[in-house]
Amino acid sequence: MTGPILPERPPFSIRARFLSPLADGGVLDLADGTVEIDASGRISWVGPTAGRPSPAPSPNPAPAVTDIRPLVVMPGLIDLHAHLPQLPNAGLGHGLDLLSWLERYIFPLERAFDEETAARLAPVAFRAVAAAGTTTLVAYGAVYEGSMDVAFRAAEEHGIRAILGKVMMDRHRYDPTVADAEVLDLSLRQSADLCARWHGRDDGRLRYAFTPRFAVSCSGEMLRESARLARDAGAYWQTHLSEDRAEVAEVAALFPDAIDYLDVYERAGGVFERAVFAHAVHLSEREVLRLAEAGAAVAHCPASNLFLASGVMPLARYLGAGVRIGLGSDVAGGPDLSIFTAMRVGAYTQNALRVVRGETDPVLDALGWLRLATLDAARALGLDDAIGSLEVGKEADIIVVDPTFVAPVPWAEADDAEEQVSRLMFRSHPSMVRAAWVRGRRLQGPPSS
Repeated sequence: MTGPILPERPPFSIRARFLSPLADGGVLDLADGTVEIDASGRISWVGPTAGRPSPAPSPNPAPAVTDIRPLVVMPGLIDLHAHLPQLPNAGLGHGLDLLSWLERYIFPLERAFDEETAARLAPVAFRAVAAAGTTTLVAYGAVYEGSMDVAFRAAEEHGIRAILGKVMMDRHRYDPTVADAEVLDLSLRQSADLCARWHGRDDGRLRYAFTPRFAVSCSGEMLRESARLARDAGAYWQTHLSEDRAEVAEVAALFPDAIDYLDVYERAGGVFERAVFAHAVHLSEREVLRLAEAGAAVAHCPASNLFLASGVMPLARYLGAGVRIGLGSDVAGGPDLSIFTAMRVGAYTQNALRVVRGETDPVLDALGWLRLATLDAARALGLDDAIGSLEVGKEADIIVVDPTFVAPVPWAEADDAEEQVSRLMFRSHPSMVRAAWVRGRRLQGPPSS
């Protein structure tokens, strides 16, 4: 589709429709607004076009404003949970339970995710993620240090904001090349080396997450030492929690002294403010309250949870308890990279949960889902001072969405913010994201974008 030429690098200014959650709990809703991105890639001004201050006299005049109306500018979406090696098998395995699906469709892919494969797949994955409107990606790699290095180099070149980690497994594992007696020390050493090389790279655009896969595939020592390394380095620690009832039962058998699933991680020192737990579908009240108390994050992956019939998170209860929650695609358990899809599936699922259980807890409206996908997810990562909303001083992680893909009839300009986001969420189109920027630098999408 033809249209205005979008800027590639800062500084620049854009005139458009603006939609964003705000840190004070409000919403930015401008039918005709302008945003100015300074040379450092930060938002220096955003507001109604009619109220834009005149630039001060300068030998270096400000760039002309690019008018892209009726396109919509929003904060970049944040994906709190995905798996880089698994992208080729997205959409396969419907009807299998989690553990069977891992053995049939996932471990063979990860076993083959060597440096050569990573060099082919990682750039494609990052371009696809950006094309879906995601500007921050939290993802697992495979167990190999070399392929994780390659993935980080691809992220560095692409420009996406990424938190990545080498998967750590010292039992029920898929790598036959390392002896059982060596795998624990080797995985810890390789993960620490990767963290030293990549955590904080490019002024924090790239960060490291120590990544014990889940309690089924990790010994207590692996969990403890990886959590210690993460804490010492100021890095993240990501794993899976209570995704599937069979998995929960397996963890109980492997760790009989633990009170519950979360207690396995708590005893390892893994429940803290930089921990990201994927799924968390089947939690006790104690676990919910402990997560909230610790400030740990939960990646809610509604599409994956339905695709693998894992269960339905009682989202309203978790939010009411104060748990920090964002959304995850969980590719390949989730068949779609788009966080707009996660928003839609999550909304449908929560409505169904209320009907089936007869619950009266309030559900999120469309703006609530947008907040979950942006500012709340940034807060879950401790990055809400830098990203997640269109506010002065924040880094320009932004996307442009074309509403004509959603409503081919003349766009209802009178729609308020709730109605606008509802259209984008429930009628999302794969081509509606026209561009994405991180720190004001445009991200490359697929070759056709």
